[in-house]
Amino acid sequence: MNFTNESKALSVHLLTATGAVFAMLAMLAAVEEKWSLMFLWLVVAFAVDGLDGPLARRYHVKHYAARFDGVLLDLIIDYLTYVFIPAFALFKSGLLPGWTGWFAIIIITFASAMYFADNRMKTKDNSFNGFPGCWNMLVLVLFALHPNFWIILGLVSVLAVAMFLPLKFIHPVRTERWRTLSLPMALAWTFFAGWAAWVDFHPESWAHWGLVLTSVYLLGVGIAQQLIPLRD
Repeated sequence: MNFTNESKALSVHLLTATGAVFAMLAMLAAVEEKWSLMFLWLVVAFAVDGLDGPLARRYHVKHYAARFDGVLLDLIIDYLTYVFIPAFALFKSGLLPGWTGWFAIIIITFASAMYFADNRMKTKDNSFNGFPGCWNMLVLVLFALHPNFWIILGLVSVLAVAMFLPLKFIHPVRTERWRTLSLPMALAWTFFAGWAAWVDFHPESWAHWGLVLTSVYLLGVGIAQQLIPLRD
């Protein structure tokens, strides 16, 4: 079958839109407190989100499928899968008792809504200006490790503030500097996340160590790039 440029570009939008379906499946699992299943669907959505961007640029969707705004479509789905559903899971999981759960869910959803509408979200090297609201990654690690609720509250507070600070956070696919290491780290995080959810966050799973190591790298590498000047 010979696909035209228009049909190839449209197929990328359709792939992006499947993220909404995976978000709904994750939400249905969350309502029933089937946390492992919820995270498996979110990991699938995360993988789709990493794949559709390079495809969109390859098939020139802005030119051949301009009827649909791929950036807007991506932001809608990202808010569901990166912010809304993980915040709900954190609130309902019991990891944050009493007022702390309310505090976290309010600060996560409110700050993220403002960040997603920020025109200065991206830097010149296609990184993110401020923590990019990847709450799905944080909440998955919290489910795996079950730290003290004060630690969780501190992490949520610090990262919410970091969304609006001049700190750089890489895009593993689009940030060219150190991409040969960053992209495998992102793929490894996806693998460990799926593994951890698959074994129902078993405390002796080696996936937890992988999650911690890859998460620390992905959170800190952009700031490290700011501290280490780029050589000519």
